[in-house]
Amino acid sequence: MKNKKHPSRPKAQNPNRKPSNRRQQAKQQAPRSKTAPSTDKAVNKEGGERIQKVLARGGLGSRREVERWIEEGRLVVNGKKVTPGYHLKEGDHLQLNGRVVKWEKYVMQPTRVLVYHKPTGEVVSRRDPEGRPVVFTQLPRLSVGRWIAVGRLDINTSGLLLVTNNGELANRLMHPSTEVEREYAVRILGEVDDEMLERLKTGVELEDGVAHFDDIQFYAGEGANKWYHVVVREGRNRLVRRLWESQGVKVSRLKRVRYGPAMLPERIKSHSYYELDDKELVLLMKFAGL
Repeated sequence: MKNKKHPSRPKAQNPNRKPSNRRQQAKQQAPRSKTAPSTDKAVNKEGGERIQKVLARGGLGSRREVERWIEEGRLVVNGKKVTPGYHLKEGDHLQLNGRVVKWEKYVMQPTRVLVYHKPTGEVVSRRDPEGRPVVFTQLPRLSVGRWIAVGRLDINTSGLLLVTNNGELANRLMHPSTEVEREYAVRILGEVDDEMLERLKTGVELEDGVAHFDDIQFYAGEGANKWYHVVVREGRNRLVRRLWESQGVKVSRLKRVRYGPAMLPERIKSHSYYELDDKELVLLMKFAGL
């Protein structure tokens, strides 16, 4: 699917690009986590791997969620309730809420991360009751585990969607406490003045609380249609659209071009993806504190 060009937009420019060095700075950005990354050893002397780490890697829940399941007695191994710090070992029979969990397939599988270029019209879901196309049908099959989307994009928003088979990595990148930067290219229909931009950066009262853009940069355009690049650190539903619409202007197009240090390359077309190489994966893992 090729992007439609607007006559007011210079051909030499592309909304994927940012007219500043902020992207280079983003590579150095570290998540603002309120808790330090865990340094617990995953494997003990008797062998086996910590149950929280195994289930988080498989995407069943975060480590904290698994710890809560243990406290609530929802995890059972070999007929006995799991105790904190338990290490799963070969042959262990694991149940969660009475259902058998084939945990072996989550042990020490290599972490993979894809950058997928989501087009408008696709839903970030495994299946859709309305029969709309879903992103997961566009991804390669995994022999073990499953793909986990890092955040969501609504059906009318295109651009970068990170997917990974590492549940803990996904949770770190999505957790509100990390405040990971999300950058969007947005086309605005309506008049925008300096006072409006200042309000959007200072803070606007929405139905679910005050919100703001961490950065706004004019990109291109003339007349009523203009392109901006904006940065937010929250994952609230339709936040970028709602912020602009609170000022009486319309968002006619919205595309995510960056999530933390991960950027959407211009060569990756709609419905396409590429997999992070070893160097890029190491940088992303360090960024997430893993």
